[in-house]
Amino acid sequence: MASSPCGNSNFDSGLEIKTRSVEQTLIPLVSQITTLINHKDKPKKSERTLAAIHRVGQAVSVAVGRFVAVGEAIATENQELKDEMGQACFEARRAGDAIAQLTDVGSALPSQTDGRVTVFSDRTGMVKAARLLLSSVTKVLVLADRIVIKQIITSRNKVLVTLDHLERVSTFQEFVQIFSQFGNEMVEFAHLTGDRQNDLKDEKKKARMAAARAVLEKCTMMLLTASKTCLRHPDCESARINKDAVFHRMRCALEQVIEIVTEARSCGENKILPASIYNGIKDFKSGVECLRENLYSMSPESVDSQLEALVERTEDFTDSAYTSHEQRQAILSLCQLVRQDTQQLMHAWIEAQSVHAKEATEDMEVAILKTCQSVSDLRRELHKVAVGRASDLLKVHGEQLPLRALKAAGAEGNLEAVAEYSRTLTEQKEQLVETCRLLCHVSGTEPLEITCIHAEETFHVIGPQIISAAQTLALHPSSKIAKENLEVFCEAWESQLCDMALLLREINDVFEGRRGCHSLFPQKHSANLKTAKAVKLDAEEQTSMAKLGLELRLLSSDVDTEVEKWEEQEHDIVRQSQSLPIVTTQYTNTHMLRFCICSFLKMEKLVALCQQLQTGAKTPVQGKTATFQKVPTLRPHPFVSLFVCTVVMKMNQ
Repeated sequence: MASSPCGNSNFDSGLEIKTRSVEQTLIPLVSQITTLINHKDKPKKSERTLAAIHRVGQAVSVAVGRFVAVGEAIATENQELKDEMGQACFEARRAGDAIAQLTDVGSALPSQTDGRVTVFSDRTGMVKAARLLLSSVTKVLVLADRIVIKQIITSRNKVLVTLDHLERVSTFQEFVQIFSQFGNEMVEFAHLTGDRQNDLKDEKKKARMAAARAVLEKCTMMLLTASKTCLRHPDCESARINKDAVFHRMRCALEQVIEIVTEARSCGENKILPASIYNGIKDFKSGVECLRENLYSMSPESVDSQLEALVERTEDFTDSAYTSHEQRQAILSLCQLVRQDTQQLMHAWIEAQSVHAKEATEDMEVAILKTCQSVSDLRRELHKVAVGRASDLLKVHGEQLPLRALKAAGAEGNLEAVAEYSRTLTEQKEQLVETCRLLCHVSGTEPLEITCIHAEETFHVIGPQIISAAQTLALHPSSKIAKENLEVFCEAWESQLCDMALLLREINDVFEGRRGCHSLFPQKHSANLKTAKAVKLDAEEQTSMAKLGLELRLLSSDVDTEVEKWEEQEHDIVRQSQSLPIVTTQYTNTHMLRFCICSFLKMEKLVALCQQLQTGAKTPVQGKTATFQKVPTLRPHPFVSLFVCTVVMKMNQ
């Protein structure tokens, strides 16, 4: 279990699991069961060792009993899971009882010669009971996770209903009331989805979840100001267009979250990742290098097809109006070199096959090395072009000249100037969109590809929104809310430029081999989310955890120090547990199940954290700065700070 699961063994339950939390929950259980199985290899035990074995077995049984009690309570509250959960709990209890019986001291007899105890308990029975226990416990955890998915869907549905109400309001007073409710619902949704994002093992899903949550976070303030502007100027067409675009984007982001948690594929993963040059080069090199060991691992036709598909993708670079003549010629020359080297490889390959060679000949080895080198040179050139263009654009756009001009023209009511600077911003937007597309080709990891696509979509959407906001201000130059609305959209543009700079740094790190497969958004938000998890327990949750804080220190390393040096051997049950793939996150009831297996959280620490939260909440503050300083300390999550500060500081403007 220490290594990352890579197999598809599913035990008797046939369940696939994909999250770290379930894996971490099972680790101590697997560890101690392994200990119980291993001790059978050495039949003679001292009384101290036997006592330790007995203690482990009894501890497993007691802990499983408590764990099952929580599972049965969940089944009672969720009728749709009652039958499945009941059966899984029954099997877990039966397995725990069997393990307790097999480790009972009464089953061991003293030796006639040295007085040491010989254990005669059934090894096969222990393996069978361990297999059943792990299978049933895993099934309980996965079934409980369905509740978490249901919670996220229910939370999303509440947000959508309130979003519909917000879109239809006709008075400012009604909007204030509904937006306050919307804020609370979004906070709940943010925490549920934040926990799942942190728990996902699939980096692609994690990056997609992070991108969708980033959209919701940034669009919330846009929704507030765009809606207020529309209410203040109900007959303004540009204000309506501006507001409609925000609502549409939020609905799309909410739908993407649900696609991820339910693993739906209606418009998600199949469309989100276009074929990148990086992946094309990686696959091409891999296929070519495999020819060293097996001359028949692929056909010459397939190699030629892969190469042509790869060269075709470089047209995104060579056909671009923003690619210089020198860069275009360098790319075309390298493509031609790759073709020539591949043709030489083909000749050497066919010749080796004609003499029935079993592995690559010397000529063929030279051709393989040359082909791999030339295609690597092509990748390096494409990376240089994409990163260089992005760096240049960030320098130019860092001055924010079109945004400043749009703000000034709007405040002066100059529609002609707004139209002129809008054309400039549109051109910059097209440059950024195309650059993000090129970065996607060379990003190096699928999570970073997803982040590039998110950046591309963000620039594509926000550009027109800034223009519509500027048009509204130009039509109503004395409107404070129209001015504030334009500021919000300009800030979102600037924020995305900052994110692009971070993205560029990560792409360079991956290219230079300094970083692994990470995406921008999980790194950006995970720290806040983890902190939020630690302090968000209220009094009711704390009480529930106190009741369910089952002491599985019985499954801790303390026992290992008492047990004599038993041999560490690989067993079928351990191998199967190590190959578990993992499925979903834990929240509320599912968290309780985790605490039944792993009591790593100290109740004293939770009490202290809750007291800190209560004390902080009661401390009065005045003024905008104090409010923004206090909110993150109480519940350090970007959505929370955004909503609370928004309601406190902006709703009555």
